[in-house]
Amino acid sequence: MLELRPNCEFCDRDLPPDAADARICTYECTFCAACVENELHNVCPNCGGGFVPRPVRPSVARRQGVSLADQPASTERRSLKYSKTDIASFVAQAKDVPAADR
Repeated sequence: MLELRPNCEFCDRDLPPDAADARICTYECTFCAACVENELHNVCPNCGGGFVPRPVRPSVARRQGVSLADQPASTERRSLKYSKTDIASFVAQAKDVPAADR
């Protein structure tokens, strides 16, 4: 099950569970759409993969036990362990390669 991380790992902007502009990679690294588009150019700075919109977990249980109330989002904030200079270099090397080919 997805963690639904609470923030953009690049700019630290809050991304609540229902955020339509939250993006994730295959490892659930979480960023806001603005950072993905303008800073990361669809390259995850951790794994090099691409991003997709993060699904929204239902707030109301339409089936018993399956909702945000039953499986809450994570509260652990994350941040990148790489410098912005290192990230820019990494992104520059990968951004022109389609995500499926990285």
